[in-house]
Amino acid sequence: MMTRFRYHEYLSQFRNASGGCRARAAQKEKSGPGSDSAATSEQETDVDPLVATINRGDVHMFNELATSCPLSLLNENKDGWIPLHYAAFCGETECLNTLLKVHPDSVDKRTLQEQTALLLAVSREHLSCAQCLLQSGADPDIGNKYKETPLFKACELQNVDMVSLLLSYGATVNQRCSQAWTALLEAVARNHIEICDMLLTAGAFINPPNTYSISPLNVAAQKGHLRALCFLITKGADVNMQTCDGLTALHEASKHGFREIAVTLLSKNADANKCCNSGLLPLHVAAQNGHHEVVSLLVPVTSRARLRHSWVSPLHLAAQHDRPSVAAVLLQTGAEVNAPLPHAYSARFVDHRVTALYFAVAHGSAETAEVLLKAGASVNLDPVSPLLVAVKRGCMRTVNLLLHQGADVNAKIPCYATTFPTAIALCVNNLPLLKCLLDNGCDALSCFTCIYGAKTHPSSTNMSRCIFQNCSELSVSCNEPHGRPLQFCEWLSLSVMCKSAGPIVDLLLEHVGQIQLCSKLTEILDSTVEWRAVKRKSLSPRPLMHLCRVKIRTHTGRQNMRSVASLPLPNRMLSYLSGTD
Repeated sequence: MMTRFRYHEYLSQFRNASGGCRARAAQKEKSGPGSDSAATSEQETDVDPLVATINRGDVHMFNELATSCPLSLLNENKDGWIPLHYAAFCGETECLNTLLKVHPDSVDKRTLQEQTALLLAVSREHLSCAQCLLQSGADPDIGNKYKETPLFKACELQNVDMVSLLLSYGATVNQRCSQAWTALLEAVARNHIEICDMLLTAGAFINPPNTYSISPLNVAAQKGHLRALCFLITKGADVNMQTCDGLTALHEASKHGFREIAVTLLSKNADANKCCNSGLLPLHVAAQNGHHEVVSLLVPVTSRARLRHSWVSPLHLAAQHDRPSVAAVLLQTGAEVNAPLPHAYSARFVDHRVTALYFAVAHGSAETAEVLLKAGASVNLDPVSPLLVAVKRGCMRTVNLLLHQGADVNAKIPCYATTFPTAIALCVNNLPLLKCLLDNGCDALSCFTCIYGAKTHPSSTNMSRCIFQNCSELSVSCNEPHGRPLQFCEWLSLSVMCKSAGPIVDLLLEHVGQIQLCSKLTEILDSTVEWRAVKRKSLSPRPLMHLCRVKIRTHTGRQNMRSVASLPLPNRMLSYLSGTD
């Protein structure tokens, strides 16, 4: 249910692109034209003698061929490469000079990948070739098909001399590639302070002119580059600048758990009470991502009023994402363990969940649930009992924790009216869990109370509303008409339940005295040969020891096995009462 940060995804997508489209482009520039294999390069060399002389570095032979056949200097291969591109790629400055004298207009000729000779020279870090091309009028702002300019490439390669050269020839510092990345952002991402300083001196935007631009400070915070962050702040970076999604550098530091970055930002007056567009404060983000040290740092500087008016509390987020250490810090610093979710947001869930405890149980966060319960979390505040959710998930540890805190083992969901406890239906495929519930007071006797008894059961009973165990969440409302509560025998006769009927009834019989099976249960047990022994068990007089055990359990109260275990009795007697003798 949580809103994802499009900014984070966008930023991640671009950085991943450095291993995708950008990496492929770099590989193309490093490998030369044609295919990625050396064999193709050899084929190209065999076809074009000019290219062969460039690859060999045979300047004398190249000059002879260029003089004898000047038109061949513009011949393109299948990738759109001309000899000028080869010369720049191979770092042959003298060949470049010859080519540019004969065909000066070819200086900005592009390959099919939209690479210029200058871009190829920069990508291969051939400084003299880049200088030769720039002196001949090469445009330093022409990018490849990804709109990556020579300056961008130089920053990516962290080549200070190349950056200086390009800037001296007027390279545009704020030009963006197809992923909206600038040369400064690339330098910041690589924590290269010297290049950052050169770019800022040349007019790079330290605070982008519109919120759709990515802030260099946000990049430094996201990458955890403390040196770059401090440098940008000293140069006037706005510590509270927000992206189009409302994220600040403090949000970034909080998400990634960079405590030193967060400390620095706060010392420079970063506002911990700025919400992003999804309504989350940096404290929310740190809690969601499990960074308890950053949470400890942010709690004192976060407005309690802002937290109260948030659509979700940091504690709810910690519970949802199973962050026990964060939950512990929040509780120690004054978070209310039973603070409810605002009604408008609670209503978005079909179960209308309210408490952080319910979030923890619903998301299988057993450790966080234990932290909350120890802090006094109530098990009775949600429309649906957290115990039913734990049972549905089959989490024995959480079930035991909730039972120990007094959760009602016989709780029901109003939408699904049954004559037997809902928990029994939710753990039908988990007999050990069912036994745990029965040992702790789950009403087994109600499963054998049938209004039809030995009479024939009607076949027209509407059973569609009872198959709630197949729902992803336990809804508090349904569209089915409210009628007579569903009986255990009717539920067990469903086609999805028939395969498990015998073992379930057998286990239930161990927790009741003498009972009489209704005609429907008798029919179900008769349908399978192995289950007829269960039927015979119900018909035979129950042993006196069993009846005494059931009676004693009944008198120990609702908590049953926990009450029995606390009695001052010999171990043998306790084993007898627990049914393990």
